[in-house]
Amino acid sequence: MAANQPAEATVEWWRDAAIYQVYVRSFADGDGDGTGDLAGVRSRLPYLVELGVDALWFTPWYLSPLADGGYDVADYRTIDPAFGTLAEAEKLIAEARELGIRTIVDIVPNHVSDQHVWFRAALAAGPGSPERELFHFRQGRGADGELPPNNWVSEFGGVPWTRLDDGDWYLHLFATEQPDLNWAHPAVRREHEDVLRFWFDRGVAGVRIDSAVLPAKDPGLPDFTPGVDAHPFVDRDELHDIYRSWRAIADEYGGIFVGEVWLPDAERFARYLRPDELHTAFNLGFMSCPWDAGLLRTAIDDTLAEHAPVGAPATWVLCNHDVTRTVTRYGREDTGFDFASKAFGTPTDLELGTGRARAAALLSLALPGAVYVYQGEELGLPEADIPRERIEDPMHFRSGGTDPGRDGCRVPLPWTADAPYAGFGGDTEPWLPQPESWAKYAADLQAGDPRSMLSLYRQALRLRRTEPGFAAARESGDTESGYAGAQLTWLPSGPGVLSFTRTDGLICVVNLAGPPSELPGHTSILLTSGPLDDEGRLPQDTAAWLRS
Repeated sequence: MAANQPAEATVEWWRDAAIYQVYVRSFADGDGDGTGDLAGVRSRLPYLVELGVDALWFTPWYLSPLADGGYDVADYRTIDPAFGTLAEAEKLIAEARELGIRTIVDIVPNHVSDQHVWFRAALAAGPGSPERELFHFRQGRGADGELPPNNWVSEFGGVPWTRLDDGDWYLHLFATEQPDLNWAHPAVRREHEDVLRFWFDRGVAGVRIDSAVLPAKDPGLPDFTPGVDAHPFVDRDELHDIYRSWRAIADEYGGIFVGEVWLPDAERFARYLRPDELHTAFNLGFMSCPWDAGLLRTAIDDTLAEHAPVGAPATWVLCNHDVTRTVTRYGREDTGFDFASKAFGTPTDLELGTGRARAAALLSLALPGAVYVYQGEELGLPEADIPRERIEDPMHFRSGGTDPGRDGCRVPLPWTADAPYAGFGGDTEPWLPQPESWAKYAADLQAGDPRSMLSLYRQALRLRRTEPGFAAARESGDTESGYAGAQLTWLPSGPGVLSFTRTDGLICVVNLAGPPSELPGHTSILLTSGPLDDEGRLPQDTAAWLRS
């Protein structure tokens, strides 16, 4: 398939796109074996068109032993047989594009699977071999090398080193089955550049970069004391040269990059979004922010301020495949998100959480920039309680069983209320068990209910495409410094209320904690997340879009 045409490359669709995250294994099962697949996605393209999204971001669909949900990639040029074939992926990309939906694929530069041909060759070649130079192999410390080479801590908890029978240790910042690549080796850079071209040649519009701040390591692999030493593997300056070389490739195809950039330092964060590096980065501070007007306003202001100096659009997301689902999180006493605080048995008020999630949907969809919707959020799915014996996530096992892991937000979707397993596929039980209540969230039921979460998302995404206030900046070509911040003006509001204007008279108001609030002056109500009270005021945990 030919690269994107130059004319298309000039359309900066990504600046205010609505992008839907597809976790293939749990989206839809086309062959009835209990695992989601590309055939299932293709069968649901009409649903995604009606939902109103601009692009699909697929989490890894490559050949993988699935030690970490597909983020342990064994071959980037092969689709995992559980999902389909490369030919099916090419057909899906083309069919979606014909329907006006672009495709974004996932790349995991920090590591590969321990089943990758490079790592298997490294194990066979032995200590000191050229094959091991593609990874981080080291001798251990202690009298017999029995201690890890340094004191680093895994991103999944515990020691990020595993010792082999031949005495060498290898580094894995995540699971044991995910050996870290050595990005100081030119072959690693060449391989990833070839992989980018491979997928751009097949028509993808963009690439999402997993753990984008982690690949480069201090070559000495020194011990690390937080607050004292420069970080040896987070946000290394060497990364920017890597991403500049990637950007040159993307520009050839009119493609884009989306980085997963977890950084508290606004200036360091913005460096990744300079005009010759990544196009956008995930806004993870907003996603983890509690349901609090003051904190959310600060998160929004900080996000826009971070992006303004480099002229990059912000991105907004409420949930993803790693994070507790929005309905559940907002129904708890602690409405923020932190991996360290996850625990079994946390009390949850789902009715409260659903109301807040509806309001949060309108808030996030009204903000300037791109927005990401994780599959099932448009159905209002809660976090599922997975029986301990069915949990697969390595985060659970590496925590010694105290962390419930991330499987609760990855449960297969309900499509048809009266079908086996809520219409996910055939008669085979899905790879993760669905709760008994799942049928009531089925898409076919919600499609016929104007008050459902699905109907709310459909209406909101339609308005986001048709109301000029949402896209005025893109249409005007305003991509200079200050692009993001220029599109939002805060309005005076009472305690616990957020109210702002975009352009062309568009207003968003959200009552997070106050008594029923008077609406700002307006000529019409475009959409509300819930009913107004008898006096036309906005109740608590409700949002409205207005036209002035």
